[in-house]
Amino acid sequence: MTFDLGKAMAKKGEFESARLADFEFRQRARTFRLMAGELGVEPADLVAMVAQMDDEAILQELRIRFPAQADRIEAAYGRCVAEARAQLIRERGDPTPHRLA
Repeated sequence: MTFDLGKAMAKKGEFESARLADFEFRQRARTFRLMAGELGVEPADLVAMVAQMDDEAILQELRIRFPAQADRIEAAYGRCVAEARAQLIRERGDPTPHRLA
C-alpha cells in the first residue's frame, strides 16, 4: 500500500476551503445580525440579505433604507465585523489554515 501525497493534498485543500468558506459565511451572517441590533431593525431581514448580496450591496441598501443613519452605517459595520470575528474565533477557533507538518 502506498501513500498518495497528491491525493492527500487535494483532500486537505478541499477540507480547508470548505472550513474557510463556512467561517466566512458565519462571520457575514453574524456581522449583519449584530448590525441589526445597532440599527434597530429585524435581524432576520438583514441576515436574509447575506445569501442574496455581497456586503457592499447590503450596506448600500441600508443607506437607502435609513438615510438618517447613513453616517453611522459604516462605523457600525466596522465594529460589527470585528466583534463577529472575535466571537467566532472564541467559539470555533482561529480560521487560519493549518499547515502540513
